Amino acid sequence: MLPAAPGRHAGADGGEATIMKRVKQAKTAALMLLALAVPACSAVDRAVPEKTVRKLAGSPEAVKTRRRAEAGLREVVQAYVEHTPLKLGQVVVNDTCEGGTARGWLETRDSDLYKIRCGLGITAYFGADPKHIVPVLDGILTAGDQGIPGIHFTHEVDGPIIGYYRKPYDRHDPEVPSRGIGSGSLSWDPIRDRHRTELFISEPTSPCENDPPVKRCLHEPEAATVAAIRNQYGMVFQLDLGTTYFKIMKKQH
Repeated sequence: MLPAAPGRHAGADGGEATIMKRVKQAKTAALMLLALAVPACSAVDRAVPEKTVRKLAGSPEAVKTRRRAEAGLREVVQAYVEHTPLKLGQVVVNDTCEGGTARGWLETRDSDLYKIRCGLGITAYFGADPKHIVPVLDGILTAGDQGIPGIHFTHEVDGPIIGYYRKPYDRHDPEVPSRGIGSGSLSWDPIRDRHRTELFISEPTSPCENDPPVKRCLHEPEAATVAAIRNQYGMVFQLDLGTTYFKIMKKQH
């Protein structure tokens, strides 16, 4: 075998050296770009500190909007008390403020984009007589027909549910004891499918945590239970209402 020509060794070594030099330059440039990019966008990419979240949640603007939002939802509950056959048994308020999370590497989520988001939920439990389900539902829809603020169910849209309870029971036609609205829902204990216990309105399951201004929970009255309301009236209606009342976005650069 003939030895390789000296010129070929020199060319190969020179080419490898050039490639290695370019790779090193590319790595250096990438590290420099990364060093410049991290300080520039870290305020947007990182999770919002708890101290900042608590400060924003307790700010005058947040407190003002929180009170306004809660008053608005309570007015809806009061509208059901005053204009429908339902009997109020308990009100549960859950108010939570959350800080924005760190930005993900592969995708952008809504929680990446905000500094803080506060939401308020109110659940009202009412009692009713299951033997008079048609008049009860008719009273709710009539209030909606009359334009009572906060009651959005009407005969035009939700009338078929009354027709379901007026016609003879057909076990092949399952009961759907709920109606949805844009800002919440209304559900009730089943009347005809009472063996389907999973459909019955249950006790509040979320833990009641109080850590103002980021968490607040109220049970009014505190001793009331869904079971007690059902024992008193025969069945339970559950009205769920919710709103996002305060939100600050991260500054984008």
